Amino acid sequence: MLNDEHVELRKSVEEFAREVVAPVIGDYYERCEFPYDIVRRMGAMGLFGLPVPEEYGGMGGDYFALCLALEELARVDSSVAITLEAAVSLGEMPILRFGTDAQKRRWLPKMAAGEILGAFGLTEPGGGSDVPGGMRTAAVLDGGEWVINGSKAFITNSGTDITGVVAVAAITGRREDGRPEISTILVPSGTPGFTVSKKYSKVGWSASDTRELSFADCRVPEENLLGERGRGYAQFLQTLDEGRVAIAALSVGLAQGCVDESLRYVRERRAFGQEIGRYQAMQFKIADMEARVHTARLAYYHAAERMLAGLPFKKEAAIAKLVSSNAAMDNARDATQIFGGYGFMNEFPVGRFYRDAKILEIGEGTSEVQRMLIARELGLPA
Repeated sequence: MLNDEHVELRKSVEEFAREVVAPVIGDYYERCEFPYDIVRRMGAMGLFGLPVPEEYGGMGGDYFALCLALEELARVDSSVAITLEAAVSLGEMPILRFGTDAQKRRWLPKMAAGEILGAFGLTEPGGGSDVPGGMRTAAVLDGGEWVINGSKAFITNSGTDITGVVAVAAITGRREDGRPEISTILVPSGTPGFTVSKKYSKVGWSASDTRELSFADCRVPEENLLGERGRGYAQFLQTLDEGRVAIAALSVGLAQGCVDESLRYVRERRAFGQEIGRYQAMQFKIADMEARVHTARLAYYHAAERMLAGLPFKKEAAIAKLVSSNAAMDNARDATQIFGGYGFMNEFPVGRFYRDAKILEIGEGTSEVQRMLIARELGLPA
């Protein structure tokens, strides 16, 4: 599935992650500090513009290229990888997929260059996985402007110094059957009435930006509607399907990083007179870790292949996300066990991997949601 361009991209991102990210990311992580310099260098490499057409300032590549970049970054650190994933798959892709030409030309060139980051405002404090039923954020038209009131929770890239715009899902009316009409509205950073809360204190992803947002009579022009009115929920479902393939790639990267670090460690660490890699217990554990990575990688490759071919891929994306996030969590646990006490130290990558892995079974659809989607695609009753 990898063409020559994919192979070259993978190699260049692998080198970048190893030479630029790895030496410094531990300090960023420890300080819970957003890595602006790394993000700037990622922008210079064109990583934020991988799937964006050249006419909008991008690299003109495909979504699979983004997935390969995410996997290689996550082999070293997931905070950097999720910053890229959220900026592209959740920030840029909705504008690329559903935006007007004017919206694309306004936002995408700066996003593709990494000069500004986009965010995706869907989840609400009381909503979680129940997006339509739990949504309370609402927007009404008044004098040619949308007036937005409500709040969003757990929004990545929403409060950095370079955040440019947030795509916000809001109720814009009611359908004849009483169900909410959900639309998507672009809200630029700094808009009066748009407040970004302080950073969350998180278990993992400590060098990424995640915040709660609130809107109090926040006004934006009517033309900031993204796509067709009332199609916001459908837009976000498509965006999430694509995003799950990207999160699967990120998960595979973390799982592979656990294998990489464990292989290095068992060749260096000695116990009872020999390298611990000579013990069958260690060999079997690492063999299981490698098998998980291999299986999960095939799953996300398959989902990405169907997506790029224009074939239905909802089930395959859910499978990839479920299998890969499980692999990441299992491998992080095993790697920490292999490292023993050192695995519990944040200065070692596997300690960070362990803290970062759990959110992969929750974000962009919990494992339970993935199982529900798979069951529905198999024709089982909703």
